Amino acid sequence: MRKHPRAAGLLILGTAIVAAAVLATAAARVPADVLVDVGSWDLIGHFQVVYDASVPSTAILLGAIGLAALAAWTVASLERWVTNRSRRSDVQTRAPLAPKLVMAATRGEFAGPITITVLIPAHNEEACLGATIASLRNQTRPPERIIVVADNCTDHTVDIAHAAGVEVLETVANRDKKAGGLNQALGQVLPSCGENDLVMVMDADTTLGSGFLEHAAARMTADRALMAIGGLFYGEPGGGLLEQFQRNEYTRYARDLRRRRGLVLVLTGTASIFRPRALRAVAAERGRLLPGVPGQYFDTLALTEDNEITLALKSLGGLVLSPAACTVVTEVMPTWRALWVQRLRWQRGAVENLGAYGLRAQTWRYWLQQLGIGYGALALTGYLGLMVVTALALDTMIWFPFWLGVGAVFAVERTLTVWRGGWKARLLAVTILPELAYSFFLAVVWVKGVLDMTNATTATWHHPDAVSARTT
Repeated sequence: MRKHPRAAGLLILGTAIVAAAVLATAAARVPADVLVDVGSWDLIGHFQVVYDASVPSTAILLGAIGLAALAAWTVASLERWVTNRSRRSDVQTRAPLAPKLVMAATRGEFAGPITITVLIPAHNEEACLGATIASLRNQTRPPERIIVVADNCTDHTVDIAHAAGVEVLETVANRDKKAGGLNQALGQVLPSCGENDLVMVMDADTTLGSGFLEHAAARMTADRALMAIGGLFYGEPGGGLLEQFQRNEYTRYARDLRRRRGLVLVLTGTASIFRPRALRAVAAERGRLLPGVPGQYFDTLALTEDNEITLALKSLGGLVLSPAACTVVTEVMPTWRALWVQRLRWQRGAVENLGAYGLRAQTWRYWLQQLGIGYGALALTGYLGLMVVTALALDTMIWFPFWLGVGAVFAVERTLTVWRGGWKARLLAVTILPELAYSFFLAVVWVKGVLDMTNATTATWHHPDAVSARTT
């Protein structure tokens, strides 16, 4: 589908619109006079509060709960079926990284102890590179090699790397940004790597939890079929409301991964570890089982290389995880403009990757996720719009105790899911409305990204200069 990139956007947007239209049609069938149990009471003897105590019928409530439970069970069951199917596959030509095949190929062989080589792609990262290298040196199990992949740097990135005593590999005529730089570095590093010589790709604006490498090495040693490990990322401290929005978002995502027992949706580009076997298989299958240029480890045509490499490994049957002990702290965007640029690239890249991979067993969940995001964006827009229209149309504020109760449950859920983030995270979550506004912003980004695809707008890889934004 890469030759027809608009197809993915049209499919997702069209399906979301149809679902929203069905919801609107159902809502339109509700009688015009919905205030059926109106009452009032005096608050402190001076203020009159008007309320409607009506509740949806039992059939509607049970139907909604049953539909939600059925949808959750269906998604979980299908995902389990796809995972088990991949793990049991023994067809080399279809799933060369399937655990059953990898275990058979390595049975009875000792490839030596685990070693870790860290690649840090860096373009003008003088402000944060030192902290990143220090977090590697302070690991309870330090890496054997640290290589800064300096890509067209015009600042002091190279000098800082040399001063820190790490290796530096400067790219040559690279026009493919991060993916191109990593391909050049992997072309030099992988030929000498054995089965247990792991390669880590780590952003220059990220710091690792002190036990990340130790735990990852233990997991890779215990499971020869494990092809990659990604980190659970959290937002860096500091900043104001916008930064706290992002930290809450990342905290919830990490919680979801812990509840999924590490079954990762995306191997985060902030910090992920790969077996050489996995990367070599990806390069060998590009142009056959996988989209992309044959021989490339990372797809230089993808806007989001971390999402694409995850789809590649899963499509080849590879087992990937994000263990709870492998944590990283990464930057958060300091301005709305920088956040817009970042999320638009993420969203556009995710949909383009689905267009490139098409409908296959390993991608169906990602398609459903995009459809859910699209439907949620339209539903949230409609909900907020109706709130505004209602507020403008009524002379008196009418309270609905049942829906206030539902809102209270939602507030509790939002608060508990960011509990690990501290009191600021909890306070922001319990107020609900600010995070609803943030969700609306993300919904607008989603719509913009999908519309860009459907209109065949040319996409470019771009990383906002967060450090400059902080200092200007």
